[in-house]
Amino acid sequence: MESLIEEYGNGYKILREAIEGLSEEELRFKPALDKWSIHQILIHMSDSEMVSTQRLKKVLSEEEPLLMSIDQDAWANALGYEQLDWEQYLLLFQSLRSSMLPILAQLTSEQFERVGKYADAGRFTFKELLEYRVQHVRGHLAQIEQVKKVYRKIQE
Repeated sequence: MESLIEEYGNGYKILREAIEGLSEEELRFKPALDKWSIHQILIHMSDSEMVSTQRLKKVLSEEEPLLMSIDQDAWANALGYEQLDWEQYLLLFQSLRSSMLPILAQLTSEQFERVGKYADAGRFTFKELLEYRVQHVRGHLAQIEQVKKVYRKIQE
């Protein structure tokens, strides 16, 4: 559990390192019309973190709470991700992760087994939800690297 919490806690630092030195042009580059820019990915990750932090707290505080999924593409389109300040959102991501660390540090093994339920995806333990938060960062880091690779290739 310790390594899971440690990786969770390092999410902001890892993201910050992945975008270090990128120009605004690189951040806003879209590899295809239906693909997100790094800018949009960063906003999405913060929005997802905000929703997921609430889910994690519900699972710890309520008996088998109902957890709601979001439509990430609807959020990106309706909320105008391209117009939002990615830096502000990345700081929100950092704050959310930092705010959860003291809670995670005091959890018992029983609390990691508490369950929440999605209407569209079934039951998940707190541990599984936390593991997903770590995997979410990993997945989007790979996506960021792919966007950077496509951008560099086009620049050749």
